[in-house]
Amino acid sequence: MKLVFAGTPEVAVPALDALIASGRHEVAAVVTRPDAPAGRGRRLVASPVAERAEEAGIEVLKPRRPRDEDFLARLREIAPDCCPVVAYGALLPRVALDVPAHGWVNLHFSLLPAWRGAAPVQHSLMAGDEITGASTFLIEEGLDSGPVYGTVTEEIRPTDTSGDLLTRLAFAGSGLLAATMDGIEDGTLEAVPQPAEGVTLAPKITVEDARVDWAAPALRVDRAVRGCTPAPGAWTTFRGERLKLIQLALAPERAELAPGAVAVGKNSVHVGTGSHAVELLWVQAQGKKPMRAADWARGVRITEDERVGD
Repeated sequence: MKLVFAGTPEVAVPALDALIASGRHEVAAVVTRPDAPAGRGRRLVASPVAERAEEAGIEVLKPRRPRDEDFLARLREIAPDCCPVVAYGALLPRVALDVPAHGWVNLHFSLLPAWRGAAPVQHSLMAGDEITGASTFLIEEGLDSGPVYGTVTEEIRPTDTSGDLLTRLAFAGSGLLAATMDGIEDGTLEAVPQPAEGVTLAPKITVEDARVDWAAPALRVDRAVRGCTPAPGAWTTFRGERLKLIQLALAPERAELAPGAVAVGKNSVHVGTGSHAVELLWVQAQGKKPMRAADWARGVRITEDERVGD
């Protein structure tokens, strides 16, 4: 089939690579978000998908909005058979959805109908799921509600961050997306409507959502930190300034600490939660680089009655 691939961040690159390497389909063009300011100089930078497409000599389309008439005109000229999508980042209007004969097929990083929305991996981790996966489905105008072509499953490991899990799903899902394109082309694959039961939503995690609640049980604190790593980054406050929490470990042997209370040992920093303590392993103070929590604690000289999160 002739394909137009839509995607923007690094997590979409493995799927683009898989389609380019398949040898069965032609990636005629790529649709991605416009160049965005990045870095200290805030200079405009192309998306990872745009950079990969340019390396491969593929035409890159960067509409401000996918309903822009010049973009739609070019899409009609290309006349793709199907448009595979991975984390494109903009809503597709009906006028665009109707262009390819086989529609737009999205690779979504959850087992639909669970975790529809922008942050499925983060929400799956924060909810304590043991198994997640990826799904390919036909995009319609509802939120991730279209019929499903196929799925792959992935076990969530006890120390997984959302970054770890998303990386594995990006590669597992790339094979699923390529296989879905094959099945659509040869007519062996039919999309199945999602069940009405089991729908959960996964809206974008905001910075405020990522603030740790020390009154919550330790397991929930651990999941929150892992789910928000690397983005938007779990955090708390100490002496009125933000402290980013990069990595921690459960410490069930320390049940005597009150929520938010800090206990500093020679090479350890424990914080109380609503159940037992957690041990801070890596943190990042405001304006500083990431460091071991024990080094941070030595530098700030925490007193016995000080707390985090107040």
